[in-house]
Amino acid sequence: MWVYAALVVATSGSAAAQRDAPLDRIKLPPGFAIDVLARVPNARALALGRDGVVFVGSSDGRVYAIVPGSRGDGATRVVVVASGFDDAGGVAFHDGALYVGAVDRIARIDNVMSHPNGEPARPVLVTDKLPHDAHHGRKYIAFGPDGKLYVNVGAPCNVCDPDRDRYAVIMRMNADGSGIEPYARGERNSVGFDWDPKTRELWFTTNGRDLMGDDVPADTLNHATRAGLDFGFPYCHAGDVPDPEFGRKRKCSEFTPPAQKLGAHVAALGMRFYTGTQFPSAYRDQIFIAEHGSWNRSRKSGYRVTLVKLDTQRHPVSYEPFAQGWLEGENAWGRPADVLVASDGSLLVSDERVGAVYRIRYRGA
Repeated sequence: MWVYAALVVATSGSAAAQRDAPLDRIKLPPGFAIDVLARVPNARALALGRDGVVFVGSSDGRVYAIVPGSRGDGATRVVVVASGFDDAGGVAFHDGALYVGAVDRIARIDNVMSHPNGEPARPVLVTDKLPHDAHHGRKYIAFGPDGKLYVNVGAPCNVCDPDRDRYAVIMRMNADGSGIEPYARGERNSVGFDWDPKTRELWFTTNGRDLMGDDVPADTLNHATRAGLDFGFPYCHAGDVPDPEFGRKRKCSEFTPPAQKLGAHVAALGMRFYTGTQFPSAYRDQIFIAEHGSWNRSRKSGYRVTLVKLDTQRHPVSYEPFAQGWLEGENAWGRPADVLVASDGSLLVSDERVGAVYRIRYRGA
C-alpha cells in the first residue's frame, strides 16, 4: 500500500541540523569543507530535480525532497513526497517525473516538482515484472543517455547460479516500463551506476561475494562499453578469482574484467562522475564512490568516499580516499550510501546511519 503526504519533516541548515554528525572528524583534501545539508532518515539514493531540489530515497520506504530555502530565512525544508514503499532505495528524475525503485516495483510520480508545497498525485505503476526477492532486492535506478531506465536486479543469495537473464543483471527498459531487456550480466549486486560524460558509456560498482575471507574478493568498478557484456558472477569474482563452488563451470578468461578493483567488502554503492565546475579541474569527469562499509569483515573497511581518477583514454589510474573519518578504529558512526553532484557543483553524500545528506564544497586553498 502506498501513502502520500506532503509532510514537512524538518528545516535544516542550522546548528541543530549538525548534531550527531561530528564532521570535524572527516578528513578531506585541502580547500574542501563538509557540512550537513539536511537531516533525512535512512537516506540512500539521491536524484537531482529542478531548481536545486534533491530527492532522497530511503530504506524506510519513504521518498523525501530537500527543498532549498526561499522564504527569507535561508532554511532548507525536508518534505515527505511519498511513503509506504517496500524500501524506496532508488530514485530518478526524468521529464518532470520522479521514478521510485522499490523491491517489488518501479513507480512514477508525475509533475513531482509541484508536490513539495501541496498534496502529491498518486504514483503510477511503471512495472512490477522484475523479481521481488528480498536478498539484494533493492532496486537502484537511473536514466541513461539513451533515454531508457536502467535498474539493478541483484543475486537472490550470497552466491548461487540463478537465471542470468533475471538476476545479477542490470536491466534497461523504456520509460513506460515496456521493452525490459538485460544490459549487463554477471554483476552480483550493483547499487550505483553512471555514464561517462565524455563517452556516454556505463560504469557501475559491484559488491563482491562474502565468506571467502577478509581480503577476497574485491568489490569492483566496472565499465560496460556496450550492451551484452558479462562480468562473471557466480563463476568468477573480481576478474581473476574462481568461485570455489561454481568456478569449475566457466573460466575467468571468458568474462569482462573489472576496470578497477576496490577494497574487499567495502560495500561500494553509489557512484557519480563529477560534472560540476566548483571543484578544481583535476576532479572534472572523475569518479566518486560512496563506500557503505563492511558488515562481517574481522576488521572493518570502507565507510568513506573514494575517488577513482581516469586518464585521457578513460582508464583508471588511481583509487584513493577522498572523504574519510566515518570509521574510527572499529567504530563506524556513519555509512555513506550515495553521492550526487548538486546544481552548484558541490558533492552531496547521503549517510544512512546518521540520517543525513552532507554537502562537500570547495572553498579554495
